[in-house]
Amino acid sequence: MSDDYTPPDSPLDVLHHDHELLVLNKPPGLLSVPGKGEHLSDCLLARVQAAFPEALLVHRLDRDTSGVMVFALTPHAQRHLGLQFEHRRTKKQYVARVWGEMAEAEGVVDLPLIVDWPNRPLQMVDHEAGKPAVTRWKRLKAGGGESRVRLMPETGRSHQLRVHMREIGHPILGDPFYAQGPARDFPRLMLHAEMLRVLHPDGGKGVSFRAKVPF
Repeated sequence: MSDDYTPPDSPLDVLHHDHELLVLNKPPGLLSVPGKGEHLSDCLLARVQAAFPEALLVHRLDRDTSGVMVFALTPHAQRHLGLQFEHRRTKKQYVARVWGEMAEAEGVVDLPLIVDWPNRPLQMVDHEAGKPAVTRWKRLKAGGGESRVRLMPETGRSHQLRVHMREIGHPILGDPFYAQGPARDFPRLMLHAEMLRVLHPDGGKGVSFRAKVPF
């Protein structure tokens, strides 16, 4: 993974900016935070802090996932948002293109996940030692050997959506880790964080942020 890191040279796509929050549309192929080694130092956090030095990390998206990502602009906002993510008070919606035509209109995947140590950062299902992971999904359309789905994670495990879709036989198209054969042969991971709803750190009002699906 680290050897072929060529992050996109795109300007910051700011969706919202106020005195507490900065919300961006993260491009695919860019790390959220720096990886190990100088060659993995370019990331969304570094780019954001170059323009907004006070910006603080709250959560992250996988390198290959695009979409809505929120940063805090004060320590208060970072604490407030961090607790929301920790206690599952946020609402997240993703859109994905997956392999195969899904027969059912909707469903729930409830499979506990743990890191696959010899193959990290890969994750795997482990019913004994895994942490609870739940994803609700809804088919938007199906045809041509694939489906478009809306994914609503109720937990925030690493690679959760990617492993869960693979486990039910519908890996996300273009996934370099969990898709095989023709399902992998796409220009990018077809996973996008379309919507994030949080409680605003100033007053606690619910606010939603959206980024248009690019595929």
